[in-house]
Amino acid sequence: MSLRSVIAKTILLPCSKIYGAVTYMRNKFFDWGLLKQHEFDVPVVVVGNLTVGGTGKTPHVEHIVEAMRHSHHVAVLSRGYKRHTKGFVLASQRSTPRDIGDEAFQIYHKFDGQVVMAVCEDRVTGINELLRIDPMINLIILDDAYQHRYVKPRVAILITEYGRPVYEDKLLPYGRLRESIRGMGRADIVITAKCPDYIKDLDYRLVSKNLELFPYQKLFFSRYVYQNLVPLFPDAVRSVPFLDWMSKNDTILAVAGIGNPRPFIRYLKSFLPRVKVNVFPDHHNYTRKDIELLKERYKSMKGETRIIITTEKDAVRLICNPYFPHELKAVTFYLPIKVEFINRPNCDDFADTLRKLIR
Repeated sequence: MSLRSVIAKTILLPCSKIYGAVTYMRNKFFDWGLLKQHEFDVPVVVVGNLTVGGTGKTPHVEHIVEAMRHSHHVAVLSRGYKRHTKGFVLASQRSTPRDIGDEAFQIYHKFDGQVVMAVCEDRVTGINELLRIDPMINLIILDDAYQHRYVKPRVAILITEYGRPVYEDKLLPYGRLRESIRGMGRADIVITAKCPDYIKDLDYRLVSKNLELFPYQKLFFSRYVYQNLVPLFPDAVRSVPFLDWMSKNDTILAVAGIGNPRPFIRYLKSFLPRVKVNVFPDHHNYTRKDIELLKERYKSMKGETRIIITTEKDAVRLICNPYFPHELKAVTFYLPIKVEFINRPNCDDFADTLRKLIR
């Protein structure tokens, strides 16, 4: 063990134990009724995780919305992380990521405004406002609210990551866990996300065994399916390249400001072109200096085909960025993703399971 690891363990591990005691007592106060939970007549589905960082909550929320919106009048409520507003804000065509946050902006525009989208730090207040504004809402999805226990959900969905198992993690700040793994017991559905394309039956069994779920909990496995490239600025693009057609002589500048960019970068590199990488912190707001850096990196790239590819989450921040140069608009694309649930023998369908729990 390195000296740095020893120092980190010596300092951070005691802090993790203190943090764990605080979160344990907070959860107990809710369990004992000392902290009040609000229950609503309208079904509320909570989607969240136990860890900090990207487990893929937003793509899963989008999948749930797509599965439910034809049978329900769906509303999505988020806190609007890193927005520049406060209180309850209802998304509209005039909203920007600064108003509602990048994830809420992405969800709203993914469904062309056909799904009610709002943000509010206080989820109880947010739900009451949604129902006041639109009494026809009959399903509310709370994004990233697993630890927000002031709302008692009809269904709690917990997302874990295949490559970063929660049962091998530690509490903050030594590890990435927001609360003890005991918190998994509140989930009705557990999703192991970001699975590789090829996974053996033994791997399914090992994950299931290590999670130690209760009999009433349903376990599903999902993976990302990357879609075709989409122009960030459609009016500036004459044709959209296909990654399959790129050669080792072409160059991609990959730009990512998400919790875990490794699957995105690994996917781009699988097509064998040269890939230059610019990674920024999660929810990064791109400054003039950042854009100038990307511009200089693009100018230094070689190859017959030279393009910039970013994530769907970053796209909503870049498209509204006032510093983005005109000369890069024709070569900048984003890579949409969709969630696909892995069909296994004797495994229930995810959407059907969710519908049954909502009733």
